[in-house]
Amino acid sequence: MSRRASPGHQIDAITDTLALPIGEICLGDCLEVLSDFPQESIDLAFLDPPFNTGKHQSTHAASYEDTWSGIQEYLQYMRPRVEIICHTLKPTGVILLHCDWRTCHHFRLLLDAILGEANFANHLIWSYGLGGSSPRRFARKHDVILFYAKGETYFFDPPLVPATSNRMKGQMKKATDVIEIPSINNMAAERVGYPTQKPLALLDMLVRACCPEHGIVLDAFCGSGTTLLAASRSGRQFIGIDRNEEAVRIARTRIKKAPDEINH
Repeated sequence: MSRRASPGHQIDAITDTLALPIGEICLGDCLEVLSDFPQESIDLAFLDPPFNTGKHQSTHAASYEDTWSGIQEYLQYMRPRVEIICHTLKPTGVILLHCDWRTCHHFRLLLDAILGEANFANHLIWSYGLGGSSPRRFARKHDVILFYAKGETYFFDPPLVPATSNRMKGQMKKATDVIEIPSINNMAAERVGYPTQKPLALLDMLVRACCPEHGIVLDAFCGSGTTLLAASRSGRQFIGIDRNEEAVRIARTRIKKAPDEINH
């Protein structure tokens, strides 16, 4: 069977949703929490794990450690968690793994090993624009989002963005693998104070593109809950997990404060 993406209908496997904590944000290590999940139950897994920056990430609202003895310790931590997340995907499911220049090549090889090279879909570039520059190299102004499918048939609904050419001025076109969405500035209304918070516009685009309506979105490193909010406001179901108490508190508060966006 050839690879096929299908936006026209929801491709689905039978899932016992009663066994899943739908609409909940769970406190704990995703490796332990997901061990109780039924396999092949998730439509879209998005993960934005620690980036191996070697820094203590901190703001006034929350903090977490992102320090490791080296890349091998980091990968030993991440490998079993990526594996169990992949096991939760439906046969038609998709994983989006958000990382940067430090680890994207390692994660590409890891996902090739777990899901197979043939199930690679995209090496997405999120071009966010902000940040400093260096006299020693080109300025680093993007993150990477690796897009893999569980199998040959999966959901994908190409997002549309404004065309930039004169020939298509005023029209929409299908998005490319370079996503140009600004990062959150310090004055943005959506900012909740969590370090490394991603813009809602980015997650909204990804969730709508890669998860069928009413499907289940899992974010096992949910942080401030942006993925969960994007899922809720677009008619998808969500499950969030984080081992950081401050993250879980912020995400739960954020979801509770947006009932009109969620219950539509």
